[in-house]
Amino acid sequence: MRVPDTFTIAIDGPAASGKGTLARRLAVHYGFHHLDTGLTYRAVAKALLDRGLPLDDEEIAAGVARNLDLRHLDRTVLAAHHVGEAASKVAVMPAVRRALVAAQRSFAQTLPGTVLDGRDIGTVVCPDAPVKLYVIASPEARARRRHAEIEAGSGKADFAEILADLTRRDARDMGRTDSPLKPADDAHLLDTTEMDIEAAFLAAKRLVDEALAKRQA
Repeated sequence: MRVPDTFTIAIDGPAASGKGTLARRLAVHYGFHHLDTGLTYRAVAKALLDRGLPLDDEEIAAGVARNLDLRHLDRTVLAAHHVGEAASKVAVMPAVRRALVAAQRSFAQTLPGTVLDGRDIGTVVCPDAPVKLYVIASPEARARRRHAEIEAGSGKADFAEILADLTRRDARDMGRTDSPLKPADDAHLLDTTEMDIEAAFLAAKRLVDEALAKRQA
């Protein structure tokens, strides 16, 4: 049997569930290319800000999205709070979402394989991915992680505010009509509430190895 040229791992889940860390770890282990799809929306927003373009013009934003280079996304720069605020405005535009989904699907064809993480990878972007993971954790666990990350970076944060923000984001992501956050019907649920990254990685690796073995049979 011919082994397919590409292999895609689709990882979805709410903010601070650990999906990004897991995705990067899997990509390194298998020698695959990684894409944090959330950064693509931030990249569009930053391009608009840098060029002094409006954040409420869907046609302009979609044009930027269609010309975005997904291979050079700087996580550190795009993580800025003001960029995230701007991204929340452009991410709701249907034309922007269509352009970025098309770009993300194209990225998923990169050899020898890819790992994409986001909120609609298994349901919208790569519905035929051989491995789909839906990573969750309790809101409290996710808030503790985010709080620790901020303080590790010499910042200050209020745990209650972080928890409230995550709860609001969950409601927004799960309740939107366009590509809501939800597990694909055939996704493997991975609850990382009580897991460290090593345990989560090993659990995910078993599923990927099984799928790879089936592909090569």
